Amino acid sequence: MDMLIMLVAGFALSALLGPLLIPFLKRLKVGQTVRDDGPKTHFVKSGTPTMGGLIFLIPVLLGGAVLSFFQPSLIPVVVSTFFFGLIGFLDDYLKVVRKHKNGLSIKQKSIMIVLFSLAFSFYTLFFTNLGFDIWLPVIGVVNSQIFYVIFVLVYFFGTTNAVNFADGLDGLLAGLMILVMLFLVFMASLVPLAWNGYGQYAALLAGGCMGFLLYNRHPAKVFMGDTGSLALGGALAALLLMMKSPLLIFVVGAVFVIEGLSVAIQVFYFKTTGKRFFKMAPIHHHFELMGWKETTVVAVFWAVCLVTCVIGAVIVTL
Repeated sequence: MDMLIMLVAGFALSALLGPLLIPFLKRLKVGQTVRDDGPKTHFVKSGTPTMGGLIFLIPVLLGGAVLSFFQPSLIPVVVSTFFFGLIGFLDDYLKVVRKHKNGLSIKQKSIMIVLFSLAFSFYTLFFTNLGFDIWLPVIGVVNSQIFYVIFVLVYFFGTTNAVNFADGLDGLLAGLMILVMLFLVFMASLVPLAWNGYGQYAALLAGGCMGFLLYNRHPAKVFMGDTGSLALGGALAALLLMMKSPLLIFVVGAVFVIEGLSVAIQVFYFKTTGKRFFKMAPIHHHFELMGWKETTVVAVFWAVCLVTCVIGAVIVTL
């Protein structure tokens, strides 16, 4: 019941905040720029307000702060959401307000992620009962503090970037995150005493994304920008780590993994051959350039995510 309340609260607050923030973003002229080599159908999106992730991020962080007061185990998750949202906000601000073409440099982002990962590792190792055991296929359980710190660093890098790459079509990332967060709500309900706070926060995030989707569905009135996508990636990574199930990202987050791999393959292939492996990366644009409608790509990716979440639900109940 408490998770349902958080879901409804997240939806209602985001839905109400949208009409207030979208005109404000328009006045700031924080319009999205569109890649010249992208699908021609995207050209009409140029100038659409970005940084709209604030629509769900503000209610989620406020709600998360309240929940953390009663559920201290949520603190690293809420802080992760805020920190990666801050990185995304700075990146968006530099690109669309200050007109710095590339925003934050890769070096700047990397330093910030390394520092956060170290802080997250230190806090969870010494101020929580999370432990530092990591289960790996074939190898089994690895009990090493050093390995745990390295794993957390790689995990935050990989997950936040993969989720970020999935943001590029109207409603795509918001819809994917709704499904994944609802899976986490289901997973948390299996161990309510230990994971109740995580389930409530996942429900809050799912509701926030639902409210945001009212304005981000095709044709989008606002984009979430890195402000929203990186915050969602940080929240997802932290939740899976705190719920001792990081490798589930390869199941329920398979779409994110595929999006991230498509970019890695494209970059590697281009650097070694001078040619493109995909028509465009991330892979959702590849399907668009093959002639698929944007709404079709989004629907198919949502459907795939739904299937992988069902598979995940079967796995966690075995």
